[in-house]
Amino acid sequence: MKRGLRWGAYVVAALLFLAVALYLSTMGDHPVAATVTDDDSLPRIEVGGVTLHGESHGDPADPAIVVLHGGPGGDYRSLRPLSALSDRFHVTFYDQRGAGLSQRVPAGALTLDTHLDELATLLDQVSPDAPAILIGHSWGAMLASGFLGRHPDRVAQAVLIEPGFLSAQAAVEWNAHMRGILRQPLMRWRALRTGFAASHVEGPDADASADYLIGRMMQFLASHPDSGYTCNDAPYDSPTWRAGATGSQAFADSATPHDLDSLGQNADRFGGPVLILTGACSTWIGEEVQRRNLAYFSDARLEVIERAGHDTVDDAPEATLHAIRGFLAAGR
Repeated sequence: MKRGLRWGAYVVAALLFLAVALYLSTMGDHPVAATVTDDDSLPRIEVGGVTLHGESHGDPADPAIVVLHGGPGGDYRSLRPLSALSDRFHVTFYDQRGAGLSQRVPAGALTLDTHLDELATLLDQVSPDAPAILIGHSWGAMLASGFLGRHPDRVAQAVLIEPGFLSAQAAVEWNAHMRGILRQPLMRWRALRTGFAASHVEGPDADASADYLIGRMMQFLASHPDSGYTCNDAPYDSPTWRAGATGSQAFADSATPHDLDSLGQNADRFGGPVLILTGACSTWIGEEVQRRNLAYFSDARLEVIERAGHDTVDDAPEATLHAIRGFLAAGR
């Protein structure tokens, strides 16, 4: 009995020592960028009563392109090379509600429906009289696919860069793979250290600490060799401004199997052309998965971008832009 109590005391002491060591070793400056709520210098777009971080490039009289970033909870920073399309198009970028540098909103305002409604309202503003072109990356490509099924008449052409999953079954498989990575000892250790580092984040707002934590973990996940997101197991280094913790989790918490299936099953209502892009180095949701995704669309083709991983725009901007320009020119 006494020996058991003694060993229990040793374990408690060791855990306390580890906690103190982690707290002290992670002290320092962990900056988190301010959102449009606190930084008046940021470009913004008012959409549906929410202030979004966003910007437009090009002549508003030209055909409209709207760019949808990944996540959920990410931002459009790595997609900014697409602004080169503004020589012939009016290109709009935006951080989705609760994500990036946009206004934070409650979890209940971060469902699939609210994201699709937000996109529809934005299209009312940037392209009220003509169908627009959608370019989506990862989660943004999933969102674009879901939008095609609901509003096929609002879109002229769509470019989908490695949508993660377009059905409930594919979501189960994707989540199982993700959990397998996160359960590995190194990832658990990184989560522990990052959690302590996040406890030192002091602002600029109440969401900053949680946003720091989820942003770092998203980076660690994407950099893990089992993610297959990069070439030659290199770290995933596509630039970001800030993640949205609530935005990242709310969709997973609220999405029903019907919601998940709706991302792909109605997309063939859209009769226009769809280009799916994938990186040659991408293995988790790369060429094999994207070839299967072609079946969701009535008129779709696949193009593989060499020397690129999951984020083809950041990894190979010139090749990605060349592929998109050729596709858009063929459809006009």
